[in-house]
Amino acid sequence: MLDRVAADVLPLLNAVAFAARAHRHQLRNDDKTPYASHVFRVCLILRHVFEIDDPRVLQAAVLHDTIEDTTTDCDDLRDQFGPEIAGWVALLSKDKRLPEEERENAYMAGLRSAPWQVKACKLADIHDNLLDSEHLQPEKRARAVARSREYLAALDDPRLPDIVRRAWNHVHNLLDESQE
Repeated sequence: MLDRVAADVLPLLNAVAFAARAHRHQLRNDDKTPYASHVFRVCLILRHVFEIDDPRVLQAAVLHDTIEDTTTDCDDLRDQFGPEIAGWVALLSKDKRLPEEERENAYMAGLRSAPWQVKACKLADIHDNLLDSEHLQPEKRARAVARSREYLAALDDPRLPDIVRRAWNHVHNLLDESQE
């Protein structure tokens, strides 16, 4: 029994450790909170708020910012976690080599065509970023909410599985509350 539990949980634990190491010198916008708390929270939102328990999706959630915000590249993730998870994380990553408008357009195009697993991770990311934006100055918060609305629109798809549709609705409601 212990071997089976370890086999089921070990890949997620490895992803948590990898993300913690990759983000070890980064802080959130408040300049106090270790950045790794964000990726852990995204994973926890996915699991406990959205009730998505697929271990591969949870791994992608905890790794979702490693390509975009650290020196990690897709090959590193492919070597450690396989091509599927590396591909999902790549879809969750903006190409910072591009000018901002082009980068955002490419990112949203990727989100529109992404598999449900990626959409679920992005919904959890939006959820946590909205919660974390409470301390931002009003103009920065308004920009974060507007950007979140754009991402939410890109994630909308009538073919979303029910569990992801519920997550989408949850984030939509959270966005509405954020503007009150």
